[in-house]
Amino acid sequence: MDTTTSQLLTQTGPATPLGRLMRRYWVPVCTSDEIAEPDSPQMRVQVLGEKLLVFRDSAGQPGLIAEFCSHRGVSLFFGRNEEGGIRCAYHGLKFDRLGRCVEVPSAPDSSQVCERMHIQGYPCVEKGGVVWAYMGPADQQPAPPDLEWCRLPPSHVFVTRRKQQSNYLQALEGGIDTAHVSYVHRYEVDGDPMHRGTKAADYIKADGNVVFTVEPTDFGLTLFGRRHGEPDSWYWRVTQYLFPWYTLIPPFGEHALGGHVWVPADDHSCWAWSINFKPERPLTDHELEVMRSGHGIHVEYESGHEPGAWIPKHNAGNDYGLDRRAQKDKRAYSGVSGISAQDYSLQESMGPIQNHAAEKLLPTDKGIVMARRMLEEAVTAHEAGQQPPALDARAQQVRAAGVLLPRDADPVAWSREHLAGGLHHPVYSV
Repeated sequence: MDTTTSQLLTQTGPATPLGRLMRRYWVPVCTSDEIAEPDSPQMRVQVLGEKLLVFRDSAGQPGLIAEFCSHRGVSLFFGRNEEGGIRCAYHGLKFDRLGRCVEVPSAPDSSQVCERMHIQGYPCVEKGGVVWAYMGPADQQPAPPDLEWCRLPPSHVFVTRRKQQSNYLQALEGGIDTAHVSYVHRYEVDGDPMHRGTKAADYIKADGNVVFTVEPTDFGLTLFGRRHGEPDSWYWRVTQYLFPWYTLIPPFGEHALGGHVWVPADDHSCWAWSINFKPERPLTDHELEVMRSGHGIHVEYESGHEPGAWIPKHNAGNDYGLDRRAQKDKRAYSGVSGISAQDYSLQESMGPIQNHAAEKLLPTDKGIVMARRMLEEAVTAHEAGQQPPALDARAQQVRAAGVLLPRDADPVAWSREHLAGGLHHPVYSV
């Protein structure tokens, strides 16, 4: 990928082409329980290069506003969340959940002054235990997200997020790259309680020569990774990429289904959201404890940070807990333990934005090439005045799968029949 294209696909600030495109979609900002109570402390969050505050007002409604007061630029993080808005601690200006200035105590005619003191604010909704914001043009706001896990009762879903110190693109590309599972995760899947005891783990370890088929869809891409299964069948891992930043992970046996959202914080870091869910029943106490302990796609967090930082315990500052003995003894392929840490340690090792011009891609990178092309075409079309792809939330109702199919079966045709409108089909997992 040349330098110009790399810049196009990695820069997401308000004045960039990709930034304008991404603002046409609903953006996950924080979990609902991070701002659980009305008038609870506001929290800093950075999304798409913007420094913002998220809070819950006196009526219980979530709000997302610019961090800094329009008067003298003071951070509203130090303000008072009270009586329906955030009041600046410096001179008392007050802003509601949409960024409208509703009071200037020192002005004789507060109503007129208020009109010119508004700050940026974004509408929010809550779905799936997550606060989502729409940061694009008000007259082009799409329907809220409608992924399967957003439709389920809270008892069926577990959601976490972490800060990753890399551009969103290399994180997203890791999410659609099923080939790496045979290597970096090959020992972890034997012991991790959300992967062990499945035939899928055996197939993944036995065959690292993945053959890819990639199918463009209304919502993004369906990626088919073929490995040897049984003597008369192939094992297909069917990953879903839902434009612009969702991925659905092929499931393992009876374990919970999973997915990610990869959201730029700025051009050098991103929010990696991890979701597990059970469509048919609540998650058990044991499953929840396993997830809270940092197993599967979740992580343990480093202590000592302000609320909302969500820095993983294993990070660049401690070489991600690298254990050379575990690497030599075949307990951790890269020497790093934990499914997520194994991924983000390598993605961060590329640098904040990898040198795309220097990479030499292989046939197993077919899905990554197509995802980049889709992003580039969508950005170019949007800049020319066309509507972005996959704005219709109904297109998000699909599932990933891990399935054995006869060797003469067409996986694309099978996927169209069994995974589209996936809420009405059984889970396909081995």
